[in-house]
Amino acid sequence: TMAETDPKSVQDLTAVVQTLLQQMQDKFQTMLELCPSLDPRAVDDMSCRIDDLEKNIADLMTQAGVEELEAENKTPASNKG
Repeated sequence: TMAETDPKSVQDLTAVVQTLLQQMQDKFQTMLELCPSLDPRAVDDMSCRIDDLEKNIADLMTQAGVEELEAENKTPASNKG
């Protein structure tokens, strides 16, 4: 089923992950509004963790896209000529 894998799969995954991250940030923001007495250091720590998570996922997405492109380039292309 390798032939079924196309760039859309990475794009779909990216969209799902971005939605999840956005939901996390929205919930985090709501939590901050509901609990203004939260320790600012804990808030900063959570913000940093979310940022790191976003960077790591972006890197993984880039790698997945690159690997997919490399796999496509290795297959003999009959339409180039």
